[in-house]
Amino acid sequence: MKLSLHGVSVWYSNAVTQLRIAHETGYSGLEILPEHLYRYLDNGGSYAKYRELMAKYDIEITCINALKRIGRFQPEERAALLREAEKVVQAAVELRCPVVQIMALTELDHLPDAARDAILLENLCAIADIGKPHGIKFQIEVVAFTAFNSLQHALDLIKQSGKDNLGVVVDFWHLHAGGGTTPDEVARMDKDLIYGVHFCDGRAAYPGEAWDEWVQRNYAPGEGDVDIPAWVAAVKATGYNGVWSPELLSPRNWEDDLWDIARHSIDDMKKYIH
Repeated sequence: MKLSLHGVSVWYSNAVTQLRIAHETGYSGLEILPEHLYRYLDNGGSYAKYRELMAKYDIEITCINALKRIGRFQPEERAALLREAEKVVQAAVELRCPVVQIMALTELDHLPDAARDAILLENLCAIADIGKPHGIKFQIEVVAFTAFNSLQHALDLIKQSGKDNLGVVVDFWHLHAGGGTTPDEVARMDKDLIYGVHFCDGRAAYPGEAWDEWVQRNYAPGEGDVDIPAWVAAVKATGYNGVWSPELLSPRNWEDDLWDIARHSIDDMKKYIH
């Protein structure tokens, strides 16, 4: 089992500081956001320098999170998506990172189911093919407030794709709030299709309330509606022994000391896992 600091949990920090925080608070990995990584590179940083810092702090990059809006299908938009996929795969290669997260947002929600699935399948295959020669895998995150929000939907598309470098991340909040997946479904999964776990809490949007992650996820573990013990037990039942990452998407908690956020996040997760 690897414990990886999630870049979202320390949102108001930079890529360099995150390595130090992870090292000093007990993690062995970092799930880095492209926003933080690219900002570092755009302002004088380099992959070589960053690899030196990874070695100094003995921290692996376990995932780059994320390539978003993978349902783009208009010719210019799709071309931009594939360029972004090439860029993030190159980043993964440079950082010796095995996994890139990918996710659709609401770009396809207006389409009929069959048309949406056809686009997703085509794009998933194209993205998988970009990463395959480099040994890069892709974890699909189904997003609660979109039409592509159930675990089974993702697993069906992976099966149809025939690609062996596509899997999923088990994100407690997204699966709970999306309403289309139960812990029992996770427990029955092939563990080899689980590329990561996002340990988190929160609630679904109330009736008539707009979806806003900064509102519905503004909860520390144990404060929201997610049945965390059930989701933890489901993941463990599969025999999965990979990366667990506490994802604290919480504007209230983001205002704490960065080191305290990381410590509380790993301590809270360990209480439930162990």
